[in-house]
Amino acid sequence: MQKLAPSLLVAAVAIGLTGCGQQERQDAKVTVNKDPYPSTYQPLPAAKTLITNATVLTGTGERIDNADVLFADGKVVSVGQSLSDADATVIDAKGKWLTPGIIDVHSHLGVYPSPSVESHADGNEMTAPVTAEVWSEHSVWPQDPGFQAARAGGVTTLQILPGSANLIGGRGVTLRNVPGHTMQSMKFPNAPYGLKMACGENPKRVYGSRTEAPQTRMGNMAGYREAWHLATEYKRAWDKYEADYAAGLNPEAPERNVQLDTLKGVLDGEILIHNHCYKAEEMAMMIDLGKEFNYHAGTFHHAVEAYKIADLLADNGNCAAMWPDWWGFKMEAYDMVLENVAIVDAMKNSCAVVHSDSSSTIQRLNQEAGKVLYRAQDAGFELTEQDAIVWITSNAAKSLGIEDVTGSLETGKKADVVLWNMNPFSVYAQAEQVFVDGAKVYDRFDPKYQAKSDFLLGQP
Repeated sequence: MQKLAPSLLVAAVAIGLTGCGQQERQDAKVTVNKDPYPSTYQPLPAAKTLITNATVLTGTGERIDNADVLFADGKVVSVGQSLSDADATVIDAKGKWLTPGIIDVHSHLGVYPSPSVESHADGNEMTAPVTAEVWSEHSVWPQDPGFQAARAGGVTTLQILPGSANLIGGRGVTLRNVPGHTMQSMKFPNAPYGLKMACGENPKRVYGSRTEAPQTRMGNMAGYREAWHLATEYKRAWDKYEADYAAGLNPEAPERNVQLDTLKGVLDGEILIHNHCYKAEEMAMMIDLGKEFNYHAGTFHHAVEAYKIADLLADNGNCAAMWPDWWGFKMEAYDMVLENVAIVDAMKNSCAVVHSDSSSTIQRLNQEAGKVLYRAQDAGFELTEQDAIVWITSNAAKSLGIEDVTGSLETGKKADVVLWNMNPFSVYAQAEQVFVDGAKVYDRFDPKYQAKSDFLLGQP
């Protein structure tokens, strides 16, 4: 059904032969560079900082009143009360709230930047139903003014995804939300890649009547299965090559295919699935698809009907990244309840996330989570601010595979911190100071920390 990208032949490097025409040693092993566009991110200069007297939401489900947070060398040193450090810059946060930096798992900043013009529309490679060979990082425009607008909303980390036109749309990349002139200078070191997939209406309608493209949901499933079958055979060939090489058999390396490299990365457990999927029955189908081809179905994005299968998602270890109240704009988004996030969150071992998928919503993800909190409390759910912050911090970090290093205010984790003027779930809340790796990247009252895109410099 789908057209594979042109493959690239990788030849083994011959080193020479010994006497009598017999090769007594192996050729150099053929390897694939899994990080050809490495991060060059370097934390900005940061002073040891002690923020005192704040209401602290740790991102672990804990709230600490009149608390202090000390961070140095880019890491959280301590969280508690009555902390002191003679060498630290002290910020008195009496009456204010402190949280981990917000993480948006679904953004298109940089690939669909502002100004929104055709020349900048680089998020959907609408040339085939399967385009696993494309990487969103190759489209990121770091000068997108939206990055600064997101910083002003407390966003310190974000995943940039391809769009949802295709069954398999390509790789996503996780960025540190710091000013940079290159994608590599923003790229989150060692964060796993994501792979964007899409269910339902978008991939089955985007190609019209082209015969090589799916036109039904069963056609979508057939397309996924064919792609994962080819990836399974590709992985088998490379695994055999690795085993034969280790056994000294001097095998010939398989022909390389850059599209299948990405799918193999998923099968190897190195790349995480992020699946645009609205309907309950389709999410259940995608979970079984993962089991058929031995990979994990990952995070379901939008997940308007997640409440119907919240137990299944929790049992299978899937995160669901949801909006608080977007629904009804197409048939597959029709059957929504405003308690969707809260119902998913209520399951044991759940992973509920609030995401944006919007250059404007990303500026107020705290208030998007606040909508859910209000609606859930109104419906009788016993949820509090310390629960809601998890949806946009630690659970989001889990979805991206970076929960060991960020997403919560815990000793040894990255000092990604937001100081709010009040309860962050208030409609009046504003981020006053934002820190990434302990370095201030935004200050509402200091223009020195209000980065302006080079694109806007000199504009009227």
